[in-house]
Amino acid sequence: MSARGINIEAVRALHDERIDWRFKGMPSAAFGTTVGEFLATRPTVFEGGFVGPLLTLDRTALEHNLRTMADWCAEHGVQLAPHGKTTMAPQLFEQQLAHGAWGITAASTSQLRVYRAFGVERILFANELVDRNGLAWLADELDRDPQFQFCCYVDSLRGVHLMAEALAAHGASRPVDVLVELGAPGARTGARTKAEAREIADAVLENPVLRLVGVAGYEGEVAHDVSDASLSAVDGYLVGVRELVAELAGAGHFSGLDEVIVTSGGSAYFDQVAEALIGPWPTGLPVVPVIRSGGYLLHDDGFYRVRSPFSREHRLAGAERPFQPAMRAWAQVMSRPEPGLALLTMGRRDASFDQDLPEPQVVRGADGVVRELPAGSCRVRGLADQHTFLELSGADPQVGDWVGFGLSHPCTVFDKWSLIPVVDGDEVVDLVRTFF
Repeated sequence: MSARGINIEAVRALHDERIDWRFKGMPSAAFGTTVGEFLATRPTVFEGGFVGPLLTLDRTALEHNLRTMADWCAEHGVQLAPHGKTTMAPQLFEQQLAHGAWGITAASTSQLRVYRAFGVERILFANELVDRNGLAWLADELDRDPQFQFCCYVDSLRGVHLMAEALAAHGASRPVDVLVELGAPGARTGARTKAEAREIADAVLENPVLRLVGVAGYEGEVAHDVSDASLSAVDGYLVGVRELVAELAGAGHFSGLDEVIVTSGGSAYFDQVAEALIGPWPTGLPVVPVIRSGGYLLHDDGFYRVRSPFSREHRLAGAERPFQPAMRAWAQVMSRPEPGLALLTMGRRDASFDQDLPEPQVVRGADGVVRELPAGSCRVRGLADQHTFLELSGADPQVGDWVGFGLSHPCTVFDKWSLIPVVDGDEVVDLVRTFF
């Protein structure tokens, strides 16, 4: 274990895993070798035996995004617990923690178990946890490791009762830390009013197996674009979060705590969240403001390119270094069955399509040269399970050529890949293991 808050030895051991047919895209010549042995050969993407389609990560962009977010959080006085569901990759968790992340966020018991298998010491569970079996496992894990710090959400009296009943029946010796979650009408989880949230907080205090340590929310449910109206809705919601914290503090709910966790903030509005959470608090209230952005590490060429605070014109453009897209998918042209259409070896099993379709950006021809595709020269008109329909209006990729695509929404890219090459130029410098 190291001061980084993760078991370094367990992460390093991923390089001892043997490559085989389980990992799509990997070179057959590497089968039977360990990840470390394969990397020692200094393979390249196009001459190293990889088969398409293939997702790659750009090392320079990853490092830029890690530094940019760490610097921004330090400058603005907020802690970062990046949502690990984006990548489910302990190697990337380690890098985020090494760059100052306060902890890692999870949303399901299965995710939580992956984190603990790699010794993540501080986990913010951004969800309610009412499953008896999950709570029993959590209680055992808390008892086993005194260094393990955990907190989850509560948003109903029934949920508080179920948690307390399950933990007491299991004989838990450490209380589970909880945050009262404030939601919004029509949104996801969370108490719908501050009055309901106060009742829930009162119920927590009545149960010795639970400990109230703060307030949580998620602003992304009140706005789904970056219009002025949506940004105002986010600000209004955050006012309610602040008011709830102040009301609970005034009622003595946080007495005796060394820190009061107040958390919100996905990847689209974290600038507004930071502004709200670092504002003046009641004297003596030890608030720790925590944002949970996960998409920043990979960024993208679609959803977050438009919505990231560092990219959009509404607030921070020009004042911050924009994140860089770190993902690229490569697919080969397999067919040109009619004029104006190419079919490629990538489909819904390989690339995200829930927010935006892949964006064709570059083509690598038979001469091995990678060239930019002119804007508007082609577009993806649809994905089948294993095919990309590339509509051509100027570009002329030939059968056998490779097309590199930008992708949108990293969360639904990574769950399709279990071993992902990290590249520096064309050289593969690491393989990132995921656990979905």
